[in-house]
Amino acid sequence: MTETRVTTPFNARSTAADVVAGVDLTGQRAVVTGASSGIGVETARALAMAGAQVTLAVRDVRAGERIAREIGTGAANGLLRIMPLDLSDRRSVSAFVAAWDGPLHILVNNAGVSATPEMRTAEGWELQFATNHLGHFALANGLHRALAGAGRARVVSLSSIAHVQAPMVFEDVNFRERPYDRLLAYGESKTATALFAVEANRRWAGDGITVNVANPGAVATNLGRHLTEEDYANLPAYDFKTPQQGAATSVLLAAGPQVEGVGGRYFEDCAQAVRHRPETPLQGVADHAIDPAAAARLWQLSLDLLAAAEDA
Repeated sequence: MTETRVTTPFNARSTAADVVAGVDLTGQRAVVTGASSGIGVETARALAMAGAQVTLAVRDVRAGERIAREIGTGAANGLLRIMPLDLSDRRSVSAFVAAWDGPLHILVNNAGVSATPEMRTAEGWELQFATNHLGHFALANGLHRALAGAGRARVVSLSSIAHVQAPMVFEDVNFRERPYDRLLAYGESKTATALFAVEANRRWAGDGITVNVANPGAVATNLGRHLTEEDYANLPAYDFKTPQQGAATSVLLAAGPQVEGVGGRYFEDCAQAVRHRPETPLQGVADHAIDPAAAARLWQLSLDLLAAAEDA
């Protein structure tokens, strides 16, 4: 049976504040990774303005404290806290999970790195795959009990249009056999974040947890700090959004009543994306990013990589 595409009253120009207008998140607890800059800040701000108790999960605690003070001046409840989290360090992820207590209603896997030079974690994992996918995979799995304990919880996984040209190469996710291509590695990591949502939703829907993918669109933030002038010259003619607009789709999936009970889908511009077509290169979702078989394969591979690291 063909699923009905989900649309909402919002669009590419809507802001996170537009999305949460009239939404009451009082009593709900949220975690936003990478909430010390860019769209992570605006995501955290919107959720706090709607009354949620928001934890800013950040590598730079001092930057997180500065953002918490800024958000706190206008937040509905002032209940903001900062917890250290480095997604490229599995010990940091484990420490975050161990420190978490009680239910978790919203998890926004927002943090990421992009187009980095060839870099590897202590385990030898390619940095973009390790940070954007594996770190969030370990975090979400570690917090599964807290999410299930919320009764109804939502997980948001951030992807990118960069996924379109980058199906997973399962035999070499860490670029050990292939020449390293930093833009391709980024695209594959974002295919992985989309596939995570597909399989997580399948596994966890019975626990009252819905998992969806958000493509925020093109936003000028420090995520692009590794891009060169040549890179920018070769990029398509993106219609750039503000950080407030870029955060809107994440916030919709985290808090919008319009998507209650919806899971396992890829959203952009505050609506479920259509299938990608060559004639609209900057829109849509590629089949390889929502393929259930690929999602299940990636899930097992991720478990195997993490288990092997624990045994090493």
